[in-house]
Amino acid sequence: MPRLLPERYFTPVDLAGLLGVPLETVYQWRRKRTGPRGFRVGVHLRYDPEDVRVWVTSLMDREEAA
Repeated sequence: MPRLLPERYFTPVDLAGLLGVPLETVYQWRRKRTGPRGFRVGVHLRYDPEDVRVWVTSLMDREEAA
């Protein structure tokens, strides 16, 4: 069954605020392909909240394994 769309996708500013990091860090993650998966809607960069959750969980799992 297809996944329902979230009520709202995160902007880079939303993501930076949510994680408490500078906005430039979000853009660096994108350039280095180390952050959550993002996508473009025209010229606008957006992040799916579920992709962000999965990415954060993977970071936490790595910390626990170390």
